[in-house]
Amino acid sequence: MSDTRGVGSSTPDDADTDAALVGALRRVIDPRRVLVSSFEKALYAKDASALSPSEPGVVVLPLTTAEVQAIVRIALEFGRAITPRGSGTGLAGGAVPLERPVVIVTTKMNRVLEVDVDERTAWVEPGVLNLDLSKAVAKHGLHYAPDPSSQQVCSIGGNVGTNAGGPHCLAHGVTSAHTIAIEIVLADGSCCVLGNDEPGYDLRGIFVGSEGTMGIVTKVCVRLMVNPPAIRTLLADFTSIRDASAAVSAVIASGTLPAALEMMDANCIKAVEPWAKAGLPLDAEAVLLIEIEGVPEGIEPAVAEIRDRCLSSGARTVRVASSAEERALLWKARKSAFGAIANIKPDYYLHDAVVPRNRLVDVMESVIEIANRHDIIVLNVFHAGDGNLHPLLVFDGREPGVLERVHLAGDEIVRACVAAGGTLSGEHGIGLEKKDLMPLVMTEAELAHQVLVRTVFDPDGRCNPTKVLPAGATCGELRRVPEGAWV
Repeated sequence: MSDTRGVGSSTPDDADTDAALVGALRRVIDPRRVLVSSFEKALYAKDASALSPSEPGVVVLPLTTAEVQAIVRIALEFGRAITPRGSGTGLAGGAVPLERPVVIVTTKMNRVLEVDVDERTAWVEPGVLNLDLSKAVAKHGLHYAPDPSSQQVCSIGGNVGTNAGGPHCLAHGVTSAHTIAIEIVLADGSCCVLGNDEPGYDLRGIFVGSEGTMGIVTKVCVRLMVNPPAIRTLLADFTSIRDASAAVSAVIASGTLPAALEMMDANCIKAVEPWAKAGLPLDAEAVLLIEIEGVPEGIEPAVAEIRDRCLSSGARTVRVASSAEERALLWKARKSAFGAIANIKPDYYLHDAVVPRNRLVDVMESVIEIANRHDIIVLNVFHAGDGNLHPLLVFDGREPGVLERVHLAGDEIVRACVAAGGTLSGEHGIGLEKKDLMPLVMTEAELAHQVLVRTVFDPDGRCNPTKVLPAGATCGELRRVPEGAWV
């Protein structure tokens, strides 16, 4: 874990500079949207991660691209870093404001600007909530496919920042597959559009997942999908995690790729069911939630095939939701898992490392062993179809020494996933949390090239500093490129 203690302290000279900075900002946007009180800034001192808070220098809430440009130019004039922030639901510390930056919050930029039904695209501002976008286009028979569990509160701009996914990205792909173009403001205040089928390098693809280190998203053109004519949702329960994991591989091998394939273990079921009342079997060791989309004529054979695969892998029962209401209840249970941990402990720490599907059993057994050794409760709920684990380490932060145990366990879990042939993150990003683990999956030369790419967008390292890249690979320090690397 990266330590943020002590970051954000100020001196009398800083106070004078802050006053001049605030005055300049209040001349270019409504002063009511320039937040300076300790209480207001504390609201933006961290994101949803378990990392320590850090005080912003000043918080601003722009309404337009022009306002974002003006804010960035003033920050440059005063030598201040900038930290872009959406809804603050990130889980890797990407929005923790280090170095007393100007925090640029895009939540008030929340308009759906244009919907092209024929082309199945929409231009939206970054503060549009993920679920609100699908609601806005539902009347056209369309939806936006990426659906993080936090989709009721997370924003499209934040989704672009972390390349967010969700349960239904198994078949349809994560945010990068549904982002056509992005309007961004760079660290010097200039504005440009990346993508939109322009020839040349795929700068749009480079920017998606950059976690605010290359600029600020001000508009996004997204791809919309036609609502499927038929949907079936299945719940298979198992008496062992090993059998459930075997069923995951069997379903994928069937040739019918589900839209979603999720797993919840016994601890998660026991936490969720009393609140959701979705009919999850409390005596199961694991359940799989499987969703299939298609045309009415072809979907029933697919349901039969997947049911047979689950039963032959050891499922006790396979239940098919009989109504839209039952389907919604099952998904409510899955997507409320993070909130349901309050039935056990008030806090949780979550990683999202990815492992090969054929290593799911081994890695889950390692996760349980690591949690037990550190005396931490663990709940497993994750995107089983693509091996994207989400072990929830559940704890009470008021207990002495518990945070240290939680972070040690979290670090070991990520390392176990990488050792199994996996990687650090599937959708939450690297942020501050996992940046020092980047050398586990990248060579020194590869990291150096990451530095070079970032430097093209942000030569002075002013955009969300100290995030994503590890210490020793600081943006702008090209002398650190190892000998023999291409520059």
